[in-house]
Amino acid sequence: MFESYKQKIGFFYAIAAFGFWGMVPLYFKSVQHVPPLEILGHRIVWSVPLTLLLIGMSHDWKALRQALSSIKVIRTLVLSSMLVATNWFIFIYAINTNRVLQASLGYFINPLVNVLLGVFFLRERLQPLKIMAVLLAAVGTVSLTLSYGKFPWISLALAFSFGFYGLLRKTVRVESVNGLFIETSLIFPLAFCYLFFRGIKGDGAFGVIDWQTTVLLLLAGAVTSFPLVWFTCATRRLQYATIGILQYLAPTLQFLLAVFYYKEPFSVTYIITFCFIWAGLGIFMADSIVQLRRHKVG
Repeated sequence: MFESYKQKIGFFYAIAAFGFWGMVPLYFKSVQHVPPLEILGHRIVWSVPLTLLLIGMSHDWKALRQALSSIKVIRTLVLSSMLVATNWFIFIYAINTNRVLQASLGYFINPLVNVLLGVFFLRERLQPLKIMAVLLAAVGTVSLTLSYGKFPWISLALAFSFGFYGLLRKTVRVESVNGLFIETSLIFPLAFCYLFFRGIKGDGAFGVIDWQTTVLLLLAGAVTSFPLVWFTCATRRLQYATIGILQYLAPTLQFLLAVFYYKEPFSVTYIITFCFIWAGLGIFMADSIVQLRRHKVG
């Protein structure tokens, strides 16, 4: 009974995290009048005190000290901080330039990118069905490129930056909130200096445009940190396969927002591309579930 209750709580945490990430374009659209780099700066700056507060509330100081005492962990988190900042910037840029559809495509592709990174960097074996899934995603991406004559750099940059970020974080033993605190602290000086000099020049939005913009920028840290905490709570209570399936809620909601709320053009080319991607993801999920069941039986 306790195990069932724990799984239900974990499920609600997962829905909260992925649902929030799926609806987060609404937040970034609300600050669309602010330059993407400035939004990124606020996202980094306000995440530092908030994650520090969350660590204090959980009394996880020992784990934080252990992470900070390891040169290997710090070196890895320097790289991961650059990757996550790049991912955040591209995502903000995509939303603020009315490319929510491309952003959702990137996060649909991401799990298949993770498969490729696992093969090349972790020497994981690629099963035949997963090969088919990756090839279908590749066909969809090539189809989009050929039809529009433009490389879908936003989608692929989001998928690969987050894929490499996940790969790096997989190699270090540091809890999510502690890791985010260290990552944002490492790039805090750059972000703070950027915002400070924009403010001195009179180009900054914080405290200048209107009070609504100021409040929204203050909330950038919460928008970044809280869903991560919920995600961490979910992963502690649910099987990884369940998390793997629920993660598609985020790009699905982004896709629905792009097509039905923001009315972004959804041409036949995009339909074909998404059909290939979704077919690949369907095969990927089915194979993952079969492998998990075999592992349990074994």
